[in-house]
Amino acid sequence: MLFRYAPTPSGFLHLGNGVNLILTYLLARAMDAPILLRIDDLDSDRKRPDYVADIFHSLDYLGLTYEQGPTGPDDFEQHWSQRHRMPLYEQTLTDLVETGVVYASKFSRQQILTMGDSAIDQMRAQNLPLSMSDVVWRAQVPDNEHFPDFVIRKRDGVPAYQIASLTDDIHFGVTHLVRGNDLRESTDMQQYLARLLGHERFATLPVWHHPLLTDSAGEKLSKSAGSTSLKAMREAGKSPVFVYGAVARLLGLPPEIGESLATLEIGFRPELMEVFCP
Repeated sequence: MLFRYAPTPSGFLHLGNGVNLILTYLLARAMDAPILLRIDDLDSDRKRPDYVADIFHSLDYLGLTYEQGPTGPDDFEQHWSQRHRMPLYEQTLTDLVETGVVYASKFSRQQILTMGDSAIDQMRAQNLPLSMSDVVWRAQVPDNEHFPDFVIRKRDGVPAYQIASLTDDIHFGVTHLVRGNDLRESTDMQQYLARLLGHERFATLPVWHHPLLTDSAGEKLSKSAGSTSLKAMREAGKSPVFVYGAVARLLGLPPEIGESLATLEIGFRPELMEVFCP
């Protein structure tokens, strides 16, 4: 078995990210499984060194450990950054092209919105060569699926998130996933790709989707919202027990159990997570 943390260095981690990390840790430890730290840093436009460092500071703040992955920012950049695995992502794209589901499109997001329900048909009908510059590659999805054709390679030629995340999880042998509800569609997309590529094990592995924490307006927490960042909590001297209390509430447990969760004084039962399963 292998679980993984998969934070993205596109901002300082917030309370919701902390909850996901803790749920992953608690479930893995309850199942006596190791954890991999895998940082998704292909989006170089939003990545910053202080965001990478914040991931390690946040794990230390929450008292979370792992068995595989980088020991710190320098080790990450030298050995674990996704740029070191680009050949793997390129191979995944090549394998998908051979399945016949990949097509190129030049339409922008705004154009697609303007086209409405006919967008998919119009994109497929372009019949553009995959070798053309300034195009995105999309995976064609059967009509009986609940999600539309989606991007697998961006205009700059960089593999999209779905490709990198799927390839990494298969490469490292991840067997269990804990993800927020906002990634349900991503899970379905990646499992669809896995089936196309013959990775049936990944297509059927256990995935726990947990509810998202929201702000006072009921909106999903954002990394741009500094007051809910773990960095702000650390600097304000707030105890990490506050974050564990949020986990307890999410699991339907009394908030005061948060301190016991933080010190693992009470046993965490995997069945507590079953409520999040599809």
